[in-house]
Amino acid sequence: MPVYNPHTVLGKDQFSSGWHLSSGTLELLNKLPPHLTHDVKTRLKCNVRYIPPLIWGKSGHIQTALYGKMGRVRSPHPYGHRKFITMSDGATSTFDLFEPLAEHCVGDDITMVICPGIANHSEKQYIRTFVDYAQKNGYRCAVLNHLGALPNIELTSPRMFTYGCTWEFGAMVNYIKKTYPLTQLVVVGFSLGGNIVCKYLGETQANQEKVLCCVSVCQGYSALRAQETFMQWDQCRRFYNFLMADNMKKIILSHRQALFGDHVKKPQSLEDTDLSRLYTATSLMQIDDNVMRKFHGYNSLKEYYEEESCMRYLHRIYVPLMLVNAADDPLVHESLLTIPKSLSEKRENVMFVLPLHGGHLGFFEGSVLFPEPLTWMDKLVVEYANAICQWERNKSQCSDTEQVEADLE
Repeated sequence: MPVYNPHTVLGKDQFSSGWHLSSGTLELLNKLPPHLTHDVKTRLKCNVRYIPPLIWGKSGHIQTALYGKMGRVRSPHPYGHRKFITMSDGATSTFDLFEPLAEHCVGDDITMVICPGIANHSEKQYIRTFVDYAQKNGYRCAVLNHLGALPNIELTSPRMFTYGCTWEFGAMVNYIKKTYPLTQLVVVGFSLGGNIVCKYLGETQANQEKVLCCVSVCQGYSALRAQETFMQWDQCRRFYNFLMADNMKKIILSHRQALFGDHVKKPQSLEDTDLSRLYTATSLMQIDDNVMRKFHGYNSLKEYYEEESCMRYLHRIYVPLMLVNAADDPLVHESLLTIPKSLSEKRENVMFVLPLHGGHLGFFEGSVLFPEPLTWMDKLVVEYANAICQWERNKSQCSDTEQVEADLE
């Protein structure tokens, strides 16, 4: 297996003074001899620093609340085309496709395949902001709309998205590979989407073909280990749990006829009594146990969380992988961060980035009070993808040069 760079964990000591974005990783990489497979991680560590807004930016709760309430500020409106894919069970999966607005820095055709957070889709403001920035950096973007998440798209089978089902994401990736046979892929997942993309890549080696790298932002890695922490009140996790459960209930109930109607051929384990339990659920675990696990026939909540978590698949990922979390994320307990930390120490293709601040999918920037439209998270993901693309280009040029020299000899 090729060595991408030495394993490094970017932890609290490196982030105590904040991070800033300088002239960029690409310029530094371009100065290196092309035969040097140098240190993408160290360059990002030195050149992408996060400085949160002065007054409120060091509060993970405020960052998380702003993301949850606003998504982003002054969000752009990228123009895309909606694609529909009929799944084998009759479900209708959708994703939105956005073409690049500039030439990529290495001149290649590269597509970002993006999986949003829980119950999210391409119309969410944080997704729109990221897509617009990626387009302007030369990336085509394909954004999965989680099954059942779009309010104007009806379910065509008695099934919704779940914590780790990769069927729809895989169908989108296969569509991109077939439609753009020369494209290379950058895989990006946010929160729950991070779990899905990592699980997808680790399920089979074939899923990593044509993939340059993967980035996961603010996921929890193991639902089984997270469920106990989600019932605890420290960092107000129990309250966040209640809010997310309430939102999930509304989405499920909006598809009540498709999921629980008399004419519907429901999964054998899904009963009408589960609908009444759904009304009284106050946590995601109760919803998962009474409804979500039954879409795929899991016998218990423990089995569902074990099988659908990416933790057991991470060691099977061989492409460059960047795992990003915030130390003050109120949704992800610090005990869960031992998973990416341990992985990055064992696997040279894995980079773990842990700034002190940012909350859950916040990472807002701004000098004092008002945040900027573009976040540190957006810049980091694109900067990392650019660096990997440049590294791959340099590696390819080096191989070509060595082949020519060998032929001459």
